[in-house]
This record gives sequence, structure tokens and C-alpha cells, in this order.
Amino acid sequence: MVGACIAALKQVQRQPGLVKKLWANTSYFKKGLQQLGFDTGQSQTPITPIMVGDSRLARKLADGMFDLKVFVLPIVYPMVAKDRARIRTIVTSAHSKRDLDFALDAFDKAGKKLGVV
Repeated sequence: MVGACIAALKQVQRQPGLVKKLWANTSYFKKGLQQLGFDTGQSQTPITPIMVGDSRLARKLADGMFDLKVFVLPIVYPMVAKDRARIRTIVTSAHSKRDLDFALDAFDKAGKKLGVV
């Protein structure tokens, strides 16, 4: 386990552009979600929540996203309080702008269909 962590750190040190792209992608995605009307919580990391509130609605949103070819995780009770359900997303440096736009378009469609936005 330690060896894998060291190898990962060495990779990041060899390619500092990956970290820069990660944060650029994170900023782009969060802003896109917010412009669509989603509540992205207080996260300041590439792990971005979409606050939904109701567990059933979070599951329906995750299912709708899956139908639109985007995999997201619903985080529901008992993992969080009953009224704090959310969708968990994570952006990486491997995502292209096209990937992010595809996901944002899917969130727009699924969110509107369910009345989340």
C-alpha cells in the first residue's frame, strides 16, 4: 500500500500538469453545475456533491444519469442524515472538456425531469 502511494506521488511530481488540469476541470464542472441551478455544497475538492435532500430523489437522479450514460453515486441515509441525500461526483485530470460537457448536459436533462433544478 505504501509503495503504491509513493509511486502515485512520484507520478504527480513528474507530471505537474496533471494537477493543474485536475483543478481546471474541477472548477469548470462545479461552475457548470451551479449555472444549471444545482447546489454543490461546500466542497473545495474534486469530489463534488449535488445536494438533493430526499433519498428517493437522489436515487432517481442517479438512475436518470445512468440512463444518460453517466455514472454517479447516490449518497443516502444512513450514510448521511435523512434530509441530506446527495449525488457524489468526482472529476479527474483524465476527463476532457467534452466529457464534462456531456455530464453537465445529462445533469441538466435529469435534473429538470425530476424537478431538482
